[in-house]
Amino acid sequence: MRYTGPKAKKARRLGMAFTAKDAKILQKRNFAPGVHGQNRVRMSEYGTQLREKQKAKISYGVMERQFEIYFKHALKQTGVTGDNLLKLLETRLDNIVYRLGFAETRAQARQLVNHGFFEVNGKKVDIASYQTKVGDTIAVRPAKQKKAYMEKIKDKLKNFQTLDWLSLNPAQFSGKVLSSPVVDGLGSEINTQLIVEHYSRT
Repeated sequence: MRYTGPKAKKARRLGMAFTAKDAKILQKRNFAPGVHGQNRVRMSEYGTQLREKQKAKISYGVMERQFEIYFKHALKQTGVTGDNLLKLLETRLDNIVYRLGFAETRAQARQLVNHGFFEVNGKKVDIASYQTKVGDTIAVRPAKQKKAYMEKIKDKLKNFQTLDWLSLNPAQFSGKVLSSPVVDGLGSEINTQLIVEHYSRT
């Protein structure tokens, strides 16, 4: 199942902020929740690897079975498996919506996609895990552009800086995938090599 509990507790346990709110909490309470939270026990190698996988799953809102599918796909591709995994996660439609500034969190982006706010290359897509490709144009559907939420973020979009492999057209409520994600420019706190090592044990 997708984790739906308190994100702040999970952020403190894993030592990683998933939202801006988490980041503020970690500045003040950068230790695990609970009575013994400040007395961190040294984690085993397996535990460290499992924690990285949990970070990735929660960050991108992916469930266990789906995550395994992504990993198997990444393993079959040429290049570095960990980088391939991140690229697959980054090119999910909900993540693209988040990266383009249409949502403040990936969870919010997933909800907007599920509610039919977006189209890809002119066709409505309401599947958050839809895999976008280089050259795809993602846009808010005309019928949704006048919604209160879109009117609210209109000014914010004008100054939003997206990543180099994406382009944003605020006036048209649209964006485009210009190239494959540049892993070094993602600012990811996830150590994908540990995830690769985790799966190599099974």
